[in-house]
Formats: sequence, structure tokens, C-alpha cells
Amino acid sequence: MNTKQKNMWSNIGTVFFTVLAALWMYPIIMVVMNSLKVERAITTDAAFALPTAETFAGLTNYISALGAQGFLKSFGYSLFITVSSVFLILLCCSMCAWYINRVNNLISKLMYLLCAFSMVVPFQMVMFTLSQTADRLDIFGLKFNTPWTICFIYLGFGAGLAVFMFSGFVKSIPLEIEEASMIDGCSPIQTYFKVVLPILKPTMISVGVLETMWVWNDYLLPTLVLDIKKYRTIPMLIQYFRGSYGRVEMGPMMACIVMTVLPVVVIYLLGQKHIIKGVLAGAVKG
Repeated sequence: MNTKQKNMWSNIGTVFFTVLAALWMYPIIMVVMNSLKVERAITTDAAFALPTAETFAGLTNYISALGAQGFLKSFGYSLFITVSSVFLILLCCSMCAWYINRVNNLISKLMYLLCAFSMVVPFQMVMFTLSQTADRLDIFGLKFNTPWTICFIYLGFGAGLAVFMFSGFVKSIPLEIEEASMIDGCSPIQTYFKVVLPILKPTMISVGVLETMWVWNDYLLPTLVLDIKKYRTIPMLIQYFRGSYGRVEMGPMMACIVMTVLPVVVIYLLGQKHIIKGVLAGAVKG
């Protein structure tokens, strides 16, 4: 294939993927546009048109969304659940992966296989048993159907992918570094936090971004575990979004969706290069 043919196929590929990206972005653009329109423009054919002087609502929908349905409370629940869940996943799964690779006995291999197997088990297979267990389980007066404890359930479901990715990277860490730290007097815990954890930074960011996107956008697990009347995360709030007299107000609902998606998009854009580095490090070096 000569240079001219390569350039032609390169241009065709560029056009194809540009069109494909535009199709993927179109629903997001539609939501953003409609979040800036008045109600009557969203429920008619004007929903597919750009905002005009007559249909432009400014920030009215965003103000209404912030004041309706307890948006700030739901945002706080989602933020706490996401931060606590991702923190537990990063800490516990990185330590588990380090243990699995350094001990390397029958039990550790079985643990790794169980974590890997959990990635192929559909959530629908265990969701009813899980919801009943969360409702009935009571350890030292600690219930597992509240926003303060659901992070432990997320830890169980997020462990498979996290341990798999951490294990691939831990294999690339020279054992001599850890042995040198222990000769200097470090305990295993000190070796992990002072030596291993800093080296795991690329994979930490990769797993953190992926798990954040999952937990923040998750609708099914909180709906099954939490009491809908008491606690509603952001995805649950959007599902049950109602305005005055129980009517769905499309403008504030669109604004709510935009404010929900925006934090995750920002986190992904900031961490996308680290995701690629972390995945490649675990796949190639492991």
C-alpha cells in the first residue's frame, strides 16, 4: 500500500469516527440544550432545535432543580457513597492484590480466582438475595441498608476488577525494593504504605476513575438496598423527579441530569491518560 492509499484510508477513518463520535455526543447535546429551554419548547417539536429568544430559559431550570426534590441532599448521599466506596475499594483491593502476589500459595491463588470469577457473575443473579441480606443483616447494631454502610456492599462488587488490575501491576514491582525496606526495619504494613502504595499510583488513579463512574451512576443497587422513602441518590432522584402536583417538569429534570453527569465527565477527562497508563502497566508488565 503506497502513501496515497494510506492517506486516503486515514481520511476515511477520520471521517467515520468523527461521525460516530457525533452520534454518541448527540443525546448529551440534546439534554444540555433542553436544560436551557422553557417547558413548552421541550415537549414540542422545538425540543430538537437550538434555544431561541422565545424558548431560552437561562438558568431558571437549574435553580428549580437545585430547590426541588431535595437535590442537594441526594447529591450529598451520592457523594458520600461514592467517596467512601472508592476509598475502601482502592485501599482493601490494593492490599489484597499485594498479598496475593507476595504470598503466592494455594489460598492466595484461590482468592484471586474468586475475585476474577466475580467479574463474570451478573448482578441480576444475586440482587434479590443481596437486598434481603442487607435488610436483615445486623452486626453490632450496624444496618447495611443505609448510605453510611452501603459502601461495604460496593466493596464486594468492585473487588473483582480492582484486584485483577492491581495484581497485574504488583507483579511488575521488584521484590528487592520491598526486601530492602524490611531490612531497614519496616514492618509489612509500613512497607505497603511507604513503598508499594506510591508505586501503585497509576493503577490507583485508573481504578479510582472507573469505580467512581460506576458507583456515581449506579441506580439498581441503591434502589434495592436503600429505603427509597428516606434515602435517594442522584440517579434515584432523577427517576422519581416530580414537580408541582406530581407532574414531571422536563426543564428542571434535564438540568438535574446535566448537573449529575458533569462531575463524572470532569473526573474522567482529568484522569483519562492515567486510565490508559494504568491499564497498559498492568497488562504489559504483568
